[in-house]
Amino acid sequence: MNFTPTELGASIIFAIAVLHTFCTGYFETLASKSPKHSGLWHLLGEVEIVFGFWAAILIIFMSFSESLNAAKSFLDQRNFTEPLFVFAIMIVAGSKPILFFATQILHVLGTVLQALLRIRSAPALYFLTLSVTPLLGSLITEPAAMTLAAFLLRDLVYKNKPSITLMFATLGVLFVNISIGGTLTNFAAPPVLMVATTWEWSSAFMFANFGIESCIAIFVNALGVTLIFHRQLTDSQSLEKPTKIPLAVTAVHLLFLFGVVIFAHDPVIFMWLLLFFIGYTTAYPIHQSPLILKEALLVGFFLGGLVVLGALQGWWLQPILEMMSPTAVFYGSLALTAITDNAALTYLGSLVTGTSPEFKLALVGGAVAGGGLTVIANAPNPAGIAILRAYFPNAAVSALYLLIAAIPPTLVAIAAYRLI
Repeated sequence: MNFTPTELGASIIFAIAVLHTFCTGYFETLASKSPKHSGLWHLLGEVEIVFGFWAAILIIFMSFSESLNAAKSFLDQRNFTEPLFVFAIMIVAGSKPILFFATQILHVLGTVLQALLRIRSAPALYFLTLSVTPLLGSLITEPAAMTLAAFLLRDLVYKNKPSITLMFATLGVLFVNISIGGTLTNFAAPPVLMVATTWEWSSAFMFANFGIESCIAIFVNALGVTLIFHRQLTDSQSLEKPTKIPLAVTAVHLLFLFGVVIFAHDPVIFMWLLLFFIGYTTAYPIHQSPLILKEALLVGFFLGGLVVLGALQGWWLQPILEMMSPTAVFYGSLALTAITDNAALTYLGSLVTGTSPEFKLALVGGAVAGGGLTVIANAPNPAGIAILRAYFPNAAVSALYLLIAAIPPTLVAIAAYRLI
């Protein structure tokens, strides 16, 4: 492996950042024990701050080890389209009319499911939120699906002070299902998007190779967690039907949502649409709720930091991928996804020349199967954390407990991709 001092320093800083994500709960504890510096400890306890913070350390390091101009040039060459897109889609998808529309659909499906299976409302809605919403990610993109599902689960589960076990089990299944739920098309999941053009993968190809397997894994995961925790899901926890919103207002919000999705690769256009959307919600506030600007900004900051830190990890990631067989690539990419963004991982894999179709499928399959193991494994995960974190103890999501909770649904995804 050939590397420069800057690349080695960047990898050390990246490793510290990954370790930091596992220690956010500790910093929150320090904040409560040390009122004098509670602001600093609370800042370091925000998981969305972690990679943005250490990315700043990296730029300072580069400025001293090379030069300020070199650091500026490095930043200028980075592509921040994905962080900007997640920022925009979170704000639009988290608006009151969009949530109203999604809730209405779930209530209709829930009523049908209750009539067919004679089950209670809360378990039916819980199952549908963890199964249908992730599959919508293949149409409206994974970040939008994550935002919708997180808000729905917030109202259905997290607001009602459930057990810690239920909270983490739900989060684990949500992250895994969102990660594999965007694989039915070639544009919705970040790790697929990174290779679709290079490898000429169409949506039909994605559905043929991942569609059935992903659907089976999603429904098995959702059904399993529902059956295990159905006694904790009481009908009093069912999603409340919000005040009716005029169809015209919902239609306008849906148009903005689909506009942002369609122009997901054109930041100038989708950011213009976002500004227009913010103006529209300000002009017609009666059917709106406060936009989640803070949460979206934090997630964008997190992903922007990941773009900066991840750009200098190719010196050790790519050689590892090059020496692996397709089977080893599947499990290797699954493991590596836990410590690096799966989109960055598949992008580096796409740079390896002369690979077989089996290698390519194994790389993407492992990357999406492992997308729920950590907060950094999949780009939409920080969005879910930002929405749900406040309901966890000390407002911090334990990275270790998340990893443990995500292992069972990850094993289901592995079985679906390797055995079906």
